[in-house]
Amino acid sequence: MIQNTLFDIEETPIVKTLNVKDLLDIAYNVRQSLSDYEIRDIILALLFYKHTSEKMVNFENKEDALLEIGFYLEQDQRFCEIVNKGTKGISILNDIQTIFCQIDKDISDKEEIGLFNNIDLEFSKLGSEKDKILFQILESLNSIDLSSPDKDVLGDIYEYFNGGKFGEFYTPQQVSKIVSKIVCLGKDTIQSVYDPTCGSGSLLLSVAKETKVENFYGQEINHTTYNLSRMNMIMHNVHYHNFNIKHGDTLENPKHLEFRFEAIVANPPYSVVWSADTKFLKDPRFTEYGVIAPKSKADFAFIQHMVYHLAENGTMAVVLPHGVLFRAKVEGEIRKYLLDKNYIDAVIGLPPNIFMNTSIETCILVLKKNREDKKVLFIDASKDLVKENKKNTILDDQIDNIITTYKERIEKQYYSYVVELDKIIENEYNLNLKRYVETFEEKEEIDLKKTWEEIQILNKEIGEYEVKIAKFLEELGLLP
Repeated sequence: MIQNTLFDIEETPIVKTLNVKDLLDIAYNVRQSLSDYEIRDIILALLFYKHTSEKMVNFENKEDALLEIGFYLEQDQRFCEIVNKGTKGISILNDIQTIFCQIDKDISDKEEIGLFNNIDLEFSKLGSEKDKILFQILESLNSIDLSSPDKDVLGDIYEYFNGGKFGEFYTPQQVSKIVSKIVCLGKDTIQSVYDPTCGSGSLLLSVAKETKVENFYGQEINHTTYNLSRMNMIMHNVHYHNFNIKHGDTLENPKHLEFRFEAIVANPPYSVVWSADTKFLKDPRFTEYGVIAPKSKADFAFIQHMVYHLAENGTMAVVLPHGVLFRAKVEGEIRKYLLDKNYIDAVIGLPPNIFMNTSIETCILVLKKNREDKKVLFIDASKDLVKENKKNTILDDQIDNIITTYKERIEKQYYSYVVELDKIIENEYNLNLKRYVETFEEKEEIDLKKTWEEIQILNKEIGEYEVKIAKFLEELGLLP
């Protein structure tokens, strides 16, 4: 029997607010034939199809649709028509296949890889049940209203299936909100936002919730997730002219070297292995440092890459493991360079166990160029958490406290402290939060006399019990 490790229906808040339980049940039932990722990809592709199909009514003609979202669906290709066809018992598999192929063909001159090229359009692993299962998924999606004005139904469903228990380095909403608010502070409009490890694009879209964003840039190494990120952009009404998301390894084969960005956000994979080839010492992203990140940990390679892309008026906020704050040798040298250049603006410690794929403590590094003062703000928000199911989460008022503390550079005992760069240099460029923010409040004074008296009473009681036990053992003939 396959355990339900993917679809934790009872514990998922989305199930309580949206009509998706039938969809989850279907997805769980086909796990005998498909992997979790194949289920996710099929459902999200069909969700994309439903959403964009419903948008077709907004266009007067085909040319308008092609101009706005890049493809067009005829009336008999619309989602509702395909569902009606399936209701009559007519096979719809070929229709879906044709529609997906047509969408890919329409956008082929705009994107380097088709949106659906990673999906098994034949659904071959489902055998004789494939048409039935496909229709059941379509029918379940048909019952979900994506046009709710008071909530982001589309975003919630998409986030559930692309995050949760099988998201690759998926960034929780609360962390995304902190990162996004930081890079948007004081800005009514951001010309460009960039995420070098953009995943499904959730962090980029989170920035757009905080302020107006003109253009979105990103790169993603995973082929499937790259496709999902572009679908996600289109589904959240980002015009295809306004996003530039590329596929490939950001460190080894960067796609946006000629660009500088006003805002950079990222939650890169933690301490992954990379080539660390000596050729990168001549790469403009790394050459000024004289060193590159170690092969076993690419964390600082991502930081160096992002600093290179950061505009002079830009702000960069990146989520990283705590080790980047204090690890020595080459990483210490890179950290020293960043501090000497006065790029590091703040260090924010996050609570442990808030990510689906790791329980380690993480932090947010905030970097800026052209900073006026030579001070670094440290915020220890590691205790700003509440238990939610089996993970920790950060509440909105706690997020507001973090942002206010950052914005106003507030010092608060046991929480935040503004540190002169000279003091950090005295600490050998170590940014460990515990060196600068007291993490434990003073304990109540111990009454030594009272404690001694209590110990004497306990010793007396222990002696009395030892006498009683010895007497019992003697009566039982167990003593020598």
